[in-house]
Amino acid sequence: MTLYPEIAPHDHGMLDVGDGNHVYWEICGNPRGKPAVVLHGGPGSGANAYFPRLFDPAAYRIVLLDQRGAGRSTPPASAYDTDMSVNTTAHLIADLESLRRHLGIERWLVWGVSWGSVLGLRYAQTHPGVVTELVLTGITTGSNAEVALLTRGLGQIFPEAFERFVGELPEGERDGNLAAAYNRLLESPEPEVRERAARAWTDWETAMAAAPPRSVARYEDPVFRMGFARTVTHYWGNDHFLGESEDDGVGVVLRDAPSLKDIPGTLVQGALDFGNLLGTVWRLHHAWPGSELVVVDEVGHNAGAPDVAEALVAATDRYARRGQDG
Repeated sequence: MTLYPEIAPHDHGMLDVGDGNHVYWEICGNPRGKPAVVLHGGPGSGANAYFPRLFDPAAYRIVLLDQRGAGRSTPPASAYDTDMSVNTTAHLIADLESLRRHLGIERWLVWGVSWGSVLGLRYAQTHPGVVTELVLTGITTGSNAEVALLTRGLGQIFPEAFERFVGELPEGERDGNLAAAYNRLLESPEPEVRERAARAWTDWETAMAAAPPRSVARYEDPVFRMGFARTVTHYWGNDHFLGESEDDGVGVVLRDAPSLKDIPGTLVQGALDFGNLLGTVWRLHHAWPGSELVVVDEVGHNAGAPDVAEALVAATDRYARRGQDG
């Protein structure tokens, strides 16, 4: 696998973004390098030490952050009394702008994985002047059709796991928006109800893996499991807070893809990523003039797969040569 060596951050902090929230950030690489911001998935997964290895540390000033409620940011989504009403896509975009200004960065490359691709795309669509390039993997666009596929549609592929997944819901909640139904359980005042729902949700996430091994170590941490499940269902159950009115399954992000025409972008997608069943990435690529699509065979929703990493490093290396101003 073509990865750069693991590096430690040379600066970090907690940014007060309002609403009682403090967002953790850190910087590694070259302090004078091309700025790049890394957007983790989930929503609610948090940043990790793998992401900077996809960038040349001599060429990039790499900024990582834990989005509201995730990782080292406070208050954590895992805490029942944390107010999730101030954790929306608009809040996260505003946080990115606050962090960019706080660090004195004029423009930056935006790298995103999974949910981070939704956030990165919407950020670039609403703030095109501050984004030099986009590098995205495990791509989704946050549409209701994608949520329906991942919560109900894949039940035809994994019927046994789906039966268990739906079986955890009250009978009257099994025909509507499954993410919203699970979110109601995760907001229950009863700890046992919340804990059971978090386990059932992450069991379904694990069952959807394209191939064995179907195990995710982080889901065994009850604190992570709770914060992750609560945040994902909060977003998935509320149209990702994109304010969209969908037509034929086309959400706001895909609808507005042509507005990215002046921003170069690379899309790296596993051919076995079940999000591909809707053709979303193909449609995004063809609606976004100047974008590049790299499809990696025999890989699912996995930014750590060797061939995916190789394509991501090739993209960041190429964009490093474009310089700070793109």
